[in-house]
Amino acid sequence: MYSFRRIALLLALAICSLTALEAQDSSSSTAPQAPTAANQTSVQARIRARREQRRVAAIHDTYAHTYEMNLGMGYLRFVPGPNLQRVTFYSWDTGLTRYHNERLGITADVRGYYGTAFVGLNPYGLTRPAISQYDFLIGPTYRFYMQPKYSISARVLGGAALGNFSGDTNGIGPKNLGLYPDGTTFAASAAVSGEYNLTSNMSFRLSPEYHFVGFGSTVQASRGFTTNLVYRFGK
Repeated sequence: MYSFRRIALLLALAICSLTALEAQDSSSSTAPQAPTAANQTSVQARIRARREQRRVAAIHDTYAHTYEMNLGMGYLRFVPGPNLQRVTFYSWDTGLTRYHNERLGITADVRGYYGTAFVGLNPYGLTRPAISQYDFLIGPTYRFYMQPKYSISARVLGGAALGNFSGDTNGIGPKNLGLYPDGTTFAASAAVSGEYNLTSNMSFRLSPEYHFVGFGSTVQASRGFTTNLVYRFGK
């Protein structure tokens, strides 16, 4: 009788031990494993890849338009005569660019400049005649840096300038006042433009530039800028 009880007790202890071991094995097998360094690196790489895909898609959506139309104003410091001081020109500016890809386009630009020249004291009593100039330009535009919200581009334009220096001289003539004679001459412009995108097809552009014309058989080099509201269309 004593032996039977001892055997039964040993069997009960064995069964309890096996049950505990099975429960421990089960909990160990179902417990979540801590993420490894390799898994974390893989997740970060996928996040970066998705961000890059969204950035590339936004750039394409913004700059894949075929045409770009701009309208704005400008400022220029211009020498109106061989011995006269510079005059401040204010201008309107409008243009159209046809892009062959997201970076390279051909721009046609038209401008009108207006200012008042100080010609000094003279026998005619006319010291501040109004003068004007009109430019017709064409040339390449190239975007060399693009982001979804902004871009940087450069352009070189060439064409013709029409100068009207006698319109406000009351028949005295520009030569008697030290102004360049009326006429048509070459015009050129070189600019770097910074552009901030308001939407995918609308932006604001600021373009510091050097401007060159050839009135009076000389070259007038001027510095200024244009500001434009830009509208993109056509895909």
